[in-house]
Amino acid sequence: MKKKTFLVTGGTGFIGSNICKLLIKKKYNVKIYDNNSRGSIGNIKKIKNKIKFIKGDIRDKSHLNKALKKTDAVIHLAYVNGTKNFYKEPVKILDIAVKGILNVLEGCIKNNIKELYLASSSEVYQTPEKIPTDENEILKIPDIYNPRFSYGGGKILTELMGVHYGKKFFKKLVIFRPHNVYGPNMGNEHVIPELIGRFKKIRKNKNKLTIKGNGNETRSFIFIEDFVNAFDLLLRKGKHLNIYNIGTSEQVKITHLVKKMSKIFSKKIILKKIKVAKGSTKNRCPDIKKIKKIGFKQKYNLNFGLSKTIQWYK
Repeated sequence: MKKKTFLVTGGTGFIGSNICKLLIKKKYNVKIYDNNSRGSIGNIKKIKNKIKFIKGDIRDKSHLNKALKKTDAVIHLAYVNGTKNFYKEPVKILDIAVKGILNVLEGCIKNNIKELYLASSSEVYQTPEKIPTDENEILKIPDIYNPRFSYGGGKILTELMGVHYGKKFFKKLVIFRPHNVYGPNMGNEHVIPELIGRFKKIRKNKNKLTIKGNGNETRSFIFIEDFVNAFDLLLRKGKHLNIYNIGTSEQVKITHLVKKMSKIFSKKIILKKIKVAKGSTKNRCPDIKKIKKIGFKQKYNLNFGLSKTIQWYK
């Protein structure tokens, strides 16, 4: 029996490289399409001889079309993450979102690829009506003038196009919304690695550690290995035209997160609180009943995940 071939856009990034390791473990053929603007070949060094790496920009339609030849399924992750980038480069983010999803969809159609997995984001909920938030929550852009929403807006467009193209051209199109995935080697632009960086500089700051907001803001964090296990379920059991939250149901206050980290670092701190940027969300926690129904169980708690992550960054 012929082995299925996957192409993963953004496959050298944090989430992408871990998904590629899963695919190799499951004995699939794997191609990565990435320009390494955020990812790194180093992230896939352990599987480099088992994959085909194609360096390319998701906005390059003809090049992507060539890469998609002899492919059975696509996992589309290529994008620009990091809150700082949302505010600084909204045009670039929208350009990658719009051209990226168009090129992926049209490339799949041209190459007769009927299976597609689209990465969305918890950002599509912005400020949700319900906490925990299920997949039926209204997606919104509260203020089109705020550059932050370039990211969430791009993901909403990705979902909208995915669903309607999916009805017409695909046999299996699945959308997943990750919620604060963390772990070793995840870069430096997310909540946990940013805090780790501040902890490492604590002596220079005379025990002061800066957080954005009053500290009562909540997030739900999922360790990368739990995320990969959840994604594996989507490969095996995810249903056509369905959307799945991937995350955990534990709401963690930022002050509580910082306390846990200070224990691991063995450092006493004084919190310095600054204003959050306009458009930031106070609370975010996914309802994960849907992914639980197809078998998801959280294996790694926050204490374990933080210890592993901090150890790597140290």
